[in-house]
Amino acid sequence: MSYDHMLLPSGVAATPAEVDAYFVTQEGRAETEAVAALASELNDRNAKLPEEDSFLSAPVGGVPYGAALHIASPYDAIGFVRNLVFELATPRDYAVYDPQLAWLIDPAGHIPVTVTHGGAGEFPYLTETLAGFWVHGLADPNPYLIVERADQVYIQTYRESDQDFTLEYRDGGPDRHFTTQVTGPDTVAELIWAWTRRNQERLDQLPWQRLDL
Repeated sequence: MSYDHMLLPSGVAATPAEVDAYFVTQEGRAETEAVAALASELNDRNAKLPEEDSFLSAPVGGVPYGAALHIASPYDAIGFVRNLVFELATPRDYAVYDPQLAWLIDPAGHIPVTVTHGGAGEFPYLTETLAGFWVHGLADPNPYLIVERADQVYIQTYRESDQDFTLEYRDGGPDRHFTTQVTGPDTVAELIWAWTRRNQERLDQLPWQRLDL
């Protein structure tokens, strides 16, 4: 069994249903230059590895699927493939769709940061849409989200209940680590996005307490 990633141009879809509809429109269409370049890079990198280290279940591209690209990988290569896919797709203004999670990760309006999602691992950027989507979806057993700008410079949240969240941010040393309680996923997402955009004014409105670890 393989794990799938699908690539599609940024902005052509906003929901899983729209993604599926877009893929239908691409069936039978000649492969675009952008997809051919992406496929070639993936196949070339895979070919340079020993067979036992292959990260593709089968060569990609070379089929009439228009501006979309299907990538299948072994389960033990999911993290590696995801990182590589973002490395290659984002500069080409391509979105990544994960059909297993029904997640569309579109780079439109993105800010490069390291995002750690407790249930799904690391991602290389955040958008306002993703902030809302990911915070709303936080669930046990790892209901946390971390957005990191640099070493020891981050904001993170942990979902305590349906509406209750712990929010922390750190701005360097341990004397710059603060915590507060926030109600509602919409508010938490807004605050995380404000921090990501370096809008400290929005965060300064909260009753922060220094966190001593």
